[in-house]
Amino acid sequence: MDTEVIRGARVSHERASVDQIEAAAGEDARSVVESLLAHDGITEAFALQTCNRAEAYVVADSTEAGRAALRLLGAGLDDESVVVETGHEESLRHLMRVASGLESLVVGEDQILGQFKRAVEIARGAGGLGPTLETGLTKAVHVGERARTETVINDGVTSVGSAAVRLAERERALDGATALVVGAGEMGKLAARALADAGVAEVVVANRTIPHAEHVAGYVDADAHVVPLDDVRDVLPDADVVVTATGHSEYLVDPEDVAVAGETFVIDLAQPRDVDPAAAGVDAVEIRDIDDLESVTAETRTNREAAAREVEAMIDAEFDRLLEEYKRRQADEAISTMYEAAERMKAREIETAVSQLEAAGDLTDEQREVVESMADALVGQLLAAPTKSLREAAVEDDWATIRTAMELFDPEFGDAGPGGDDAPDGLPVDGIDEPPGPPRRREAGVPDRGSLRRLILGTLVSYRRVASTGVAVGDTQ
Repeated sequence: MDTEVIRGARVSHERASVDQIEAAAGEDARSVVESLLAHDGITEAFALQTCNRAEAYVVADSTEAGRAALRLLGAGLDDESVVVETGHEESLRHLMRVASGLESLVVGEDQILGQFKRAVEIARGAGGLGPTLETGLTKAVHVGERARTETVINDGVTSVGSAAVRLAERERALDGATALVVGAGEMGKLAARALADAGVAEVVVANRTIPHAEHVAGYVDADAHVVPLDDVRDVLPDADVVVTATGHSEYLVDPEDVAVAGETFVIDLAQPRDVDPAAAGVDAVEIRDIDDLESVTAETRTNREAAAREVEAMIDAEFDRLLEEYKRRQADEAISTMYEAAERMKAREIETAVSQLEAAGDLTDEQREVVESMADALVGQLLAAPTKSLREAAVEDDWATIRTAMELFDPEFGDAGPGGDDAPDGLPVDGIDEPPGPPRRREAGVPDRGSLRRLILGTLVSYRRVASTGVAVGDTQ
């Protein structure tokens, strides 16, 4: 039985710079998931990488295993204080906030939900999702969809791309300008559309894959044409405003490129960066990045405060439902283990007792079937009370009772003993792993093997009496 504890770590715009997010991010989400799964003790893994966040989550068989794997996120950082670590419940709540847009640089942005869904598919394809993360991530997507359909959280400025254009409008006259958009992904498409809406006369879209660039060009309400990514340096001198948003691993624009571009306003939204930071030293060229969007995003947060409160209330309700779902599964796992153990014991004892009865005389197939039916009924009646108790224990966060049941019926549960290297770290309680404690006393109503053996044997003996005398126990003549 796993502990169902999720651990997370993140580096995001809330306390980290663009450079720090870039340093924390892996090559891509799939490689991060695969690297996490390669660590000992990691059973599930998920990674989310966008322009303003690098996040990772694991389910591990021990606390230390989870923490060791998540150190991957801070390996490339000079200042590890920007890494935020989260326990089980905090991780689940944060994932809901991310998917709903509450943790975005632009509160309520539309783009993050699609990015979140793609990250889920990537993790699933890499074999990173098991029952614990799958349940939590599915709930987060559900909350994100509800936030966008049941509130106005995404009214107005709805993307980092549109926020970048809003910033450009404050510092440049865009009416009649020529805009260059580098990258034909979702962010590039949204930036191109926002530029067209702002009144630019021409939009040039540069991308490695020309059909993708043509798709973006057809998406905007302005004169638009496309160029290959290798031609960016050639078209820079004609651009008044430039927005870059690729996933390229190397700089696409360097100081020499912008030196000949003349007066140009550049906004680099890429992660990692598309524009060499040294280009900011070139006269007549102004370069901005995601860190410079704070003034626009702060305004958006203010305008959406009421909607954000609605989403927070939605998250509170869905979070409670999610915890109940986890609790039910914990109880169901304990109950299943209990019944499996009882079935094994029943089979052994029936075989032993029937052999003894057959040694004393013939036992027909019909009689054997009746014996087995009576044993089934006994097991069902015997376990009815502890089954009810385990379900109630889960609802009441009584993990000691569930642990006791697992220790009783699962021979492999807790074999390492308290504090052992392989010992589970406890079930989640308020986002904190419950530390291993001393052995718990057997809960009332939970049967031991001896009692089950005695009941089954008693039943068999009783049936033998019925078969030989025709008088059932408790009957009177």
